[in-house]
Amino acid sequence: MARMTPAEMARVLGSGLLSFPVTHFRDDLGFDETAYRDNLGRLADYKVSGLFAAGGTGEFFSLTPAEIDRVLRAAVAETRGRTPVIAPAGQGTALAVEMARAAEAAGADGILLLPPYLVGSEQAGLAAHIEAVCRATSLGIIVYNRANAQLNEQTLASLCERCPNLVGFKDGVGDVELMTRIYAALGDRLTYVGGLPTAETFALPYLEMGVTTYSSAIFNFLPEWALSFYDSVRRRDRDAVYRELRDFVLPYIAIRNRKRGYAVSIVKAGMSAVGRHAGPVRPPLTELDAAERAELTALIGDRR
Repeated sequence: MARMTPAEMARVLGSGLLSFPVTHFRDDLGFDETAYRDNLGRLADYKVSGLFAAGGTGEFFSLTPAEIDRVLRAAVAETRGRTPVIAPAGQGTALAVEMARAAEAAGADGILLLPPYLVGSEQAGLAAHIEAVCRATSLGIIVYNRANAQLNEQTLASLCERCPNLVGFKDGVGDVELMTRIYAALGDRLTYVGGLPTAETFALPYLEMGVTTYSSAIFNFLPEWALSFYDSVRRRDRDAVYRELRDFVLPYIAIRNRKRGYAVSIVKAGMSAVGRHAGPVRPPLTELDAAERAELTALIGDRR
């Protein structure tokens, strides 16, 4: 199957819900490829617009470059072209460039460029980092705007002029004014992705700012629910959206917010709650305790 152009990839991603699968680990914290591929085969049968392998929910931060390559190749092989597979790149610029090149060699359809490791930077430095990755590959790049890598609209517009394969912008900040300025400046030049933790909470207001899709971690363990919720958002069915926010999403967030790092841990706990055990999280993350797991299982209830 011919690889999509960056623009085609971006359009496809913007047309539906995005899947961010967990990375399965054995009890010894090694990558469990068999379980991972089994889960991806299941998720790829659902109508999603893209699968982001080894992303934030997939514990990118704890994986070595060799492990990322192995996870990515497993995702490409298992999905068999049924949905675009997006690879991660991040850390320092040199390493991000290597990851982007490795992702293209592994058969990925695009790249999510995560913030560089730790350091703060001025806009010029961030632009140089992003441009270096864009120039290292022919794949479409989605830049993840969050933490220490927050672009303003002038920097982003300049990058779009110089980097035709910069085709997506994932927001993990939640600055409504910034998003409005970016969309006013760039319009449909980019595909916009909601990337705040538990993005379902922001999906309806963000839709009005041109953000047509978002990353759903909940999709891992409640795929039918996640797709139904997304459909309600796209229909602008406020009653349905706010009913599910009240009854499920906000109580879910209340559990997630109890301890740092639970944004990933709660997803793996949700997998166990529905009989799809994905193994432990890697340090420095920690597991939900028994009471929290029981609370989450009760909350999920008959939504499976």
